[in-house]
Amino acid sequence: MIKNIVFDMGNVVIRFDPDAFIERFGVSGEDKKTLMLEIFRSPEWVMMDRGRLTDEQCADVLCPRVPEHLRDVARKLIALWDRPIIEIEGIYPLIEELKGLGYSIYLLSNASCRQPDYWQRVPAAKFFDGTLISYSVKLIKPMPEIYEKFFETFGLRREECFFIDDSPANIEAGLYVGMPGVVFHNDIKRLRRQLRAAGVMVKEG
Repeated sequence: MIKNIVFDMGNVVIRFDPDAFIERFGVSGEDKKTLMLEIFRSPEWVMMDRGRLTDEQCADVLCPRVPEHLRDVARKLIALWDRPIIEIEGIYPLIEELKGLGYSIYLLSNASCRQPDYWQRVPAAKFFDGTLISYSVKLIKPMPEIYEKFFETFGLRREECFFIDDSPANIEAGLYVGMPGVVFHNDIKRLRRQLRAAGVMVKEG
């Protein structure tokens, strides 16, 4: 029986779209955009999520790799991508409904040490009973160890959790350790159907 709904953060609860972030800071031209996208694809970005670099340290490493006239933008992309926070359409009513039905709500996400600061600005954050963020445990999804740490931290039975993530690899890892879940494709109606199929009696979209 499912008792706990576990959400990923980026592109499940809030929008994480590097292309949109780059456009927000006025970068134009495919060559420049490609350079900026490399920030989000870099090993250093992963190192932030793993808690091995702070955002400032990451910026100090990455900014010298781009032309001087783009370095200010690069630093802003690292430090200010979350302004403004944009929730995924339809996710707030779903989480509110799940909470009202008596389910416990959790966050299991890869993110850097700034996550607690901007998470406070996410409207749906008030419904969450607990969060486990990769930087704080020096582990990242899809490592099985981060899932085990999650269950241990909150005293949860894995078979009573249902995991929602936009990454197939992260869902596969959850299944590997015994936690059912589904890949989210930015389709709330479909997610509601999948939750109902798992025995979570939310309304149909």
